[in-house]
Amino acid sequence: MAKAEEVETAPAGLAPSGFAELYQEHSRAIYYLALRMLSDPEKAEDATHDVFLKAFRKQGTFRGESSWRTWLYRIAINHCHNIQQSWHERHMFSNADEGVFEHAPAKTDSPLRVLETKELGQRIQKALDGLPAEYRLLLLLVADEQLSYEQVGALTEQSADAVRGKLHRARKSFAVLFEQTA
Repeated sequence: MAKAEEVETAPAGLAPSGFAELYQEHSRAIYYLALRMLSDPEKAEDATHDVFLKAFRKQGTFRGESSWRTWLYRIAINHCHNIQQSWHERHMFSNADEGVFEHAPAKTDSPLRVLETKELGQRIQKALDGLPAEYRLLLLLVADEQLSYEQVGALTEQSADAVRGKLHRARKSFAVLFEQTA
């Protein structure tokens, strides 16, 4: 019983049930971020599990200066960057076209609608893949994850104004690349 109390009263640690709630609340967003960064559903799933394993092991180092969400995103971004920089990742082709946008269609979706959605998703991913890594990350954090400029700045270790300027350039670059995929 004393050991369980220590876990619950640790300054930054969570009880196992609290960590399970944290996983339930954030795992889908972390997976989606990893999927967009890695362009591979299997790697994204593995990365998501790795992120939460690292977070569980290191939860005692969480200082509380940011939210748990921001802390998890920082771990996820660093982990995905490490995967991208590995030798294997630099010398292998992505299978993004095979599975990133293959979702089970709703019963009300027509085959044409499903095809249009899949093609749009592939165009978006192709345009994202053509961007520099920093621009891609900024777009994902602001557009997909709906983080504020200040939160993105904290995650990427830059000022909110720098994020705003780079995001403007990223959006322009994305628009040009997206038009080229048509």
